[in-house]
Amino acid sequence: MALSPNARELTPPEFLQLAGHGLRWRLLAELGRSDRKVHELTGLLDEPQNLVSYHLAKLREARLVSARRSSADRRDAYYSVDLTRVRSLLAATGGALHPGLHLAPPPPGTAARRAARARVLFLCTGNSARSQIAEALTRARSVGLVEACSAGSHPKPVHANALRVMREEHGIDLSGQRSKHLSTFADERFDRVISLCDRVREVCPEFPGPPEASHWSLPDPAAGHADDEDSYPAFQQTVTELATRIGFLLTVLADPANPSPTIP
Repeated sequence: MALSPNARELTPPEFLQLAGHGLRWRLLAELGRSDRKVHELTGLLDEPQNLVSYHLAKLREARLVSARRSSADRRDAYYSVDLTRVRSLLAATGGALHPGLHLAPPPPGTAARRAARARVLFLCTGNSARSQIAEALTRARSVGLVEACSAGSHPKPVHANALRVMREEHGIDLSGQRSKHLSTFADERFDRVISLCDRVREVCPEFPGPPEASHWSLPDPAAGHADDEDSYPAFQQTVTELATRIGFLLTVLADPANPSPTIP
């Protein structure tokens, strides 16, 4: 039987050709779990640095992966995967094969209900902006079903722009939030501990469990700006990035293939 003209002309989508490479797929999977430095990826994947760097460059060219200079050590860079873009390309890839293979998002609230009882701790240096925003967004997005906490290695008062951006962008009041030292939670159990600051990642203590640890390399939105008005757009960008990552986090917590939370 002869192939149809369309079938003869059909070639795999560029995403499938790119991500279908074994090492690139493993890189995407590892970066989906946590932002990483190159030397961490070489150790985890047991591949030479020049090979890992080459394939990271290919993923960066396709805008699947990005790099951000570490705020703890400017000689290092953290790589992260753009999960939103990957999801979009995966959906398009399925649809290119068959219209019935388009990915459909779960019904609203499904992830939140399945993720109930999970405990997540967000850490940054000052516990004044990034981790406070992440804590509040997680509670709001999960309708309070996920217990979110935050702390810092050198706590300082919640930043005025953190209060403003959450109020104006999400209608969430952070005025009752207080900064806490990470030792506050030293004896508590969590399902996830997520560092949002390159510096605090270096000093993060061991927590009972141990929980699954992830790193999201986000710059301090208050750093390098003349005043609060000048830094406000950086806070808006931080909220946008955290909202996206937290959406994927709730989906992971809700996945029945993952171990259920066992926090007493």
